Amino acid sequence: MLRGGLQNRLARSIEGEVLFDAFSRGRYATDASLYQIMPAGVVVAKTEGDIARALDAAREAGVPLTMRGGGTSQCGQTVNSGLIVDCSRYLNKLVELDVEGRRALVQPGIVLDDLNRLLKAHGLWFPIDISTGSRATIGGMVGNNSCGSRSLRYGTTRDNVDRVRGLLVDGSAFDFGPGSGNDVPEVLLRQLLDLGAREADEIARRFPKVQRRVGGYNIDALVPGEPPVNLAHLLIGSEGTLAISTEIEIRLSPLPGPDKVLAVCHFPTFRAAMEAAQHIVALGPTSVELVDATMLGLARSIPMYVKTLEAFVQGDPAALLFVEFADSDAQNRANVARLHDTMSDLGFGFGRGGAHEGGVVEVWDGALAAEIGELRKAGLNIMMSMKEAGKPVSFVEDCAVPLEHLADYTDRLTEVFHAHGTEGTWYAHASEGCLHVRPVLNLKLEKDVKAMRAIAEEAFALVRAYKGSHSGEHGDGIVRSEFHAAMFGPRIVQAFEEVKDAFDSEGLLNPGKIVRPPKMDDRSLMRYPPGYAFEDLDTAHDWSAWTGAGGGFQGAVEMCNNNGACRKMAGGAMCPSYRVTRDERDVTRGRANTLRLALSGKLGRDALYDDAMAETLKLCVSCKACKRECPTGVDMAKMKTEVLYQRGKKLGFGRRERLIAHLPRYARAGGALRAAIALRNRVPGIAALGERITGFARGRSLPQFAPDPFRDAEIEQEAARGRKGGHEVVLFADTFSRWLEPAIPRAALRVLRRAGYRVRAPEAPGGRALCCGRTYLAAGMVDEARAEARRTIDALMPHIRAGRSVLGLEPSCLLTLRDEFLTLLPGEDARALSENARLFEEFVAQERKAGGFRLPLSRDAEKAYVHGHCHQKAFGVMSDMEAALGALPGLDASVIESGCCGMAGAFGYAAETQEVSRAMGELSLLPAVRAAEGDALIVANGTSCRHQIADGTGRRALHIAEIFDRASRTGGASKTGGGALPGSVSSEGAQ
Repeated sequence: MLRGGLQNRLARSIEGEVLFDAFSRGRYATDASLYQIMPAGVVVAKTEGDIARALDAAREAGVPLTMRGGGTSQCGQTVNSGLIVDCSRYLNKLVELDVEGRRALVQPGIVLDDLNRLLKAHGLWFPIDISTGSRATIGGMVGNNSCGSRSLRYGTTRDNVDRVRGLLVDGSAFDFGPGSGNDVPEVLLRQLLDLGAREADEIARRFPKVQRRVGGYNIDALVPGEPPVNLAHLLIGSEGTLAISTEIEIRLSPLPGPDKVLAVCHFPTFRAAMEAAQHIVALGPTSVELVDATMLGLARSIPMYVKTLEAFVQGDPAALLFVEFADSDAQNRANVARLHDTMSDLGFGFGRGGAHEGGVVEVWDGALAAEIGELRKAGLNIMMSMKEAGKPVSFVEDCAVPLEHLADYTDRLTEVFHAHGTEGTWYAHASEGCLHVRPVLNLKLEKDVKAMRAIAEEAFALVRAYKGSHSGEHGDGIVRSEFHAAMFGPRIVQAFEEVKDAFDSEGLLNPGKIVRPPKMDDRSLMRYPPGYAFEDLDTAHDWSAWTGAGGGFQGAVEMCNNNGACRKMAGGAMCPSYRVTRDERDVTRGRANTLRLALSGKLGRDALYDDAMAETLKLCVSCKACKRECPTGVDMAKMKTEVLYQRGKKLGFGRRERLIAHLPRYARAGGALRAAIALRNRVPGIAALGERITGFARGRSLPQFAPDPFRDAEIEQEAARGRKGGHEVVLFADTFSRWLEPAIPRAALRVLRRAGYRVRAPEAPGGRALCCGRTYLAAGMVDEARAEARRTIDALMPHIRAGRSVLGLEPSCLLTLRDEFLTLLPGEDARALSENARLFEEFVAQERKAGGFRLPLSRDAEKAYVHGHCHQKAFGVMSDMEAALGALPGLDASVIESGCCGMAGAFGYAAETQEVSRAMGELSLLPAVRAAEGDALIVANGTSCRHQIADGTGRRALHIAEIFDRASRTGGASKTGGGALPGSVSSEGAQ
């Protein structure tokens, strides 16, 4: 009744969204910590007035209120049982910018990386470069007093914030700034200043003398002296327990110059790296970051990091220290020389062997250094990519100790882990003595929860012995707050409580954090509480690489640790629907959380089959960007297929899903459908009727079947025209190229023949063309997809055994052979096919690198703009696309910085998703194509990508095989190529 009344009140007064359904509340029940608390409701605030009205409603209802930004907190700061207010969707503006004064006024929901992109044009940045900068908000960073890898030079958030404006718990406005700039009720101000004067000596005695102290309240900011008291600094690190910020004034720094160098120091033992840190810091670097052997091993198993690792890791080090210098070029070179001398003085050198094996690898290439930086930033989540039931758990993660004690501290902490039967993973800020360490535990087990408690008590005792801080970066939250008494003593804790009560005597603002906390090992507050169980589905895919119910499906779903990397708005391709809607429902972690909650019984009976689950998955375009870019490898595209399969078994499949799924079977009748489709595309009334019957949007033209579809017999005919012998390959003509755009396989066939290859055709059983099953997978008809996979494997295996590569043209189809086939039909045959299936551009690039593919090519165009298909990006083959195009003489090929095109197979044709589809295209791809020179080539290997480009810009995009065909012709090459505007109705993911 209370929740219902609160919901009704908010629904009448809030301009943003008011979310009180179980599915929405569940998506806000977790952050990146081990905790989970179902809130009463969620407000997605659109204006400052929404925050004020939510605060008034919560206060009058006696319901706690917790502010939330990116939801990436490690310690449970942003979960609570009351009202959650999300600022990240709307309250994310740069309000004012003073370039000359290097100041900015921002709303709390602005994301760090988004802010820095705006500042870059002015040569400025906010220099707290935390690893979660692609999704962490400035408000959240203020709440946590975030630090970042370069805090050695730039300090913490506290050192870079001057003013905070917002609301006190009674709804009155405040403005906290330096000295007399504090606009606050006189009674509150006097109480705080008196506390600072009274406790000055105790603060000096008990607060750790390390920069990385972010535990408790910053009551040292209340001590009289120089600089003058700034109450804004009291709010920093207060985790939303004292007041609510609505505007934050930050200090900016000049962007570091282009002269930077990264030196990677290799060590034979972990302790050697820890002992060396203090000597390296003395050289004046901007940062010194640690990566241990465990992280290196895990990173090698993640495709997107393999090439980067090969570029800078020498041998098999036990630990690396990434040392950055960012001074002038001459200074950097002198610093690196001194670093070499330091490493040599410490006894390390490459080739020395044993305890002396090590040295420095210099990285002067800025692009490689950036890639290494991204790998380091992903460290926390790379550690979480372990597929076993035990995971590295964050609870003693960011303790900070003086550098001279770092080696002894890490040795003794390792002994603590061993005493409790576990190991720890290590990485992060060696420069500050703040290492992110996570012991591996399975928190579904009571014994491991007890071990967590014991490790925490022993670890924090070590930190105190070394006069360090038990909270060095990630704050207190639920996990560390109860240990303040041991760290600071009872008098300081009483002062913390006095501060809390002065601001919020009723305990409405994010209660249970910093003061009066619950026990950190209270399992009722955890993601895996007592009695946690997961529905044991009879799954369609093989999930045995993971553990748990559903043949491992449970473990795959639980890989999402809520780190929020999928919430980034730029770079990579994940998550395209979220970039349009900015709705937590439409991001990979929102879907994964919902799925886990549904299958563990937290969203009601049969939640998997609820319409709310269908809505949760509706905007997933199966782009597979998450498979590559999620640091823990969450493959939402495959999970969606599994869920659609389960729903289909119980509820049946809809008309549109069946039309999509069976396209390969009825495509042979495409000629008879041509006239009907053409009429439907021309007559609005027929299109509208079709939308009501099939669900395909009236505003989208459906693609035409070709009058002359591609036949496998053409392969043998073309082969007969070429010379005998030569390297043999198999051309796998997919459904979309075969029936809709036959000019593409014909172009590929001609190019391969001209390059001296003998092309073979697979012998399809029953005379029906082979199919990857992608359309069936998109609809959730996994059994039918498995049957197609069986036919395809049986037909192609004789060629694989004969040593022939299988070449494909449509990324979503060919790469299905490399991905889903492995879980549809696990075994040696599927693995062999996966290892020998290549996209056309991969084959060209690899053959050229090996000295093959000798084909005379002529200049056909000067400029090309290349859009990468999502699956090309997900499987890391865009570099082959670029390398292949590099073979074309005089062609300047630029890759468009784009995510998903938005068509995504049938997604763009569906009436209910067509507008989101167009919005995805308008994020970057379509504007870039419109801006391209009129005589430039537009290159896109995906069928749906080409249709989206044609539909949104009127320009024809070409497949790379068509580009090579034109460039390798003898005689006059057409500047436009043949065929009508391309397009296809294909599966979700067949973009």
